[in-house]
Amino acid sequence: MNTLLILIISIPIIEIYLFIKIGSQIGALTTISLIFLTAFIGVLYARYEGFNTLKSGMSQIIKNELPIYEIISGAALAFAALLLILPGFATDILGLLIIFPPTRRIFLKNVSKNYSKKVKEKENFIEGQFEDIEENDDRKL
Repeated sequence: MNTLLILIISIPIIEIYLFIKIGSQIGALTTISLIFLTAFIGVLYARYEGFNTLKSGMSQIIKNELPIYEIISGAALAFAALLLILPGFATDILGLLIIFPPTRRIFLKNVSKNYSKKVKEKENFIEGQFEDIEENDDRKL
């Protein structure tokens, strides 16, 4: 919860800072044009990569295999497209990193490694309820 709150507060601050710095270097109109251009190109490329992922997933299904990577990759592409649509340079850079297949594999590998560690830690515990039984209780075996 705290991480989400920090992200909600820090991302707009970083974006505003970058708008001011880049806008002062290249001009306001050029900065706005660059934001629209990166959003347009990014969404087009996300669409292209999405179709490639869909084709790969269909070939996995034809081979009678479960397309796990393709499903996760498709979700990552949707998230990347959202980041590219949001105005800002930092979100555009993160979105482009997720869209490109080599960096997406690295990102997904790191996320899955962290998730598998958490799952392994939870496997050592058995959840349940218990009740103390007195010596003279009939329920005692």
